[in-house]
Amino acid sequence: MLAGCGVTGRRAGAVLTAALLLLAPAFAIPAAAQTEAPAWPQRSVRFILPFGAGSATDVAARLMAEKLQVGWGKPVVIENRPGADGLLAINAFLQADDDHTLLYASSASFMAHPYTLDKMTYDFARDLAPIARVTDTVLCVSVPASSPIRTLGQFVAEALARPGKLNVTGAPGVPDFALDYFIRSRGLKVQKIPFKNIVEAATALAGNQIDFLLTSAAIVQPLAGAGKIRILAVTSRERAAFAPDIPTVHELGWGGLAVETTAGLYGPKSMPLDLRERIARDVAEVVSDKVIADRLLATGQVVNPGDPAALAATIREQSLLTARIARVLELKPKN
Repeated sequence: MLAGCGVTGRRAGAVLTAALLLLAPAFAIPAAAQTEAPAWPQRSVRFILPFGAGSATDVAARLMAEKLQVGWGKPVVIENRPGADGLLAINAFLQADDDHTLLYASSASFMAHPYTLDKMTYDFARDLAPIARVTDTVLCVSVPASSPIRTLGQFVAEALARPGKLNVTGAPGVPDFALDYFIRSRGLKVQKIPFKNIVEAATALAGNQIDFLLTSAAIVQPLAGAGKIRILAVTSRERAAFAPDIPTVHELGWGGLAVETTAGLYGPKSMPLDLRERIARDVAEVVSDKVIADRLLATGQVVNPGDPAALAATIREQSLLTARIARVLELKPKN
C-alpha cells in the first residue's frame, strides 16, 4: 500500500484504466462460479516469479513449495523470471494459459504499470484470477555501511548539495514509483540506476556502486547483518517486529516514501473459484505454520493469508489508492 506518494508527469498520465479501476467488478465472485473442481493437481505445478532468487517473493515461494508439494503429491517448481519491470514473468504466465502454471507476485510488480508502461501487454482484470493472499512485505531504505549518510534527512541534504552525484535504485514497480515521487517532490537531482535483478542492486549497494536502495527487507537483511549496508528506515506504518530499533519513514517525517506491498498467487481467468479457494486454504495452512511464519517474518514478510475475495479486495484497495494519488498529482496513465 502506498501512503502519500506518487510520481511526476514524466511517468504517467489520466484516470486509471480498466486494468485497475475495473478490478472491483472484474474480481466479483459470482455464486454461479461455485462448481465442483476436478482433481488437482494432475501434474507438476509451476510458480512463476517476477523476482530473482533471494528476493522476498522467492523466499516465500520456496518455503511454500516445500510443504505444498507434500500435500499435493506433485512437484512444485519455482521459475524466476526477473526483468522488464515484472513483464517477463507476467507474460510467461499468460502465455502458459494453464491452471498448473501460477503467478506468484507482489502487488508491486504490476500496480504502477498503467503509469510507467508505454503499452500494456496485459489487462489485469481480464487476464488474472486471484487465488490467495499470502504476505505483506516490509520494505527498507538502505545505504552502504561505509556511507556517511545515517538518516533520510542527511540523504536529502547530500543529494541537494551534490546534484546528479548520487546513484539510487528502487525495486521494480510500486517501490520505484514511490521513489520517483520522493525524489521529484523534494527537488532532488540523482541518477536512477536500473537492475534486471533487484538482488544485484543490494550487492551493488554493499560495493558502493549505488548510494541508496528501496527494496524488500529480504533483499537487504543478509548484507545488513554482515555489516555491509545500513538500513535507515522501514516503510511500514509501524516498526517491523524483525527490526524494532529501525524507525519508520512516518516517524522520521518522510511519509512520501511509505510503501507496502502484498504478495499473492494468481491463476488464469478460467480457473474455477472452488479450485482457487481450495488452493488458498492449502496455502493458508502452510504459511500459518509457526516455523514458516517465523522464517518469513525474519525476512520482513508478515503472514496475512486470505482467499480469492480477500486478495481481490486488497488489490482493489491498493489500486484505488494509487489512482487517487495520480489524480491528485494530475497524472494520467499512458494506456
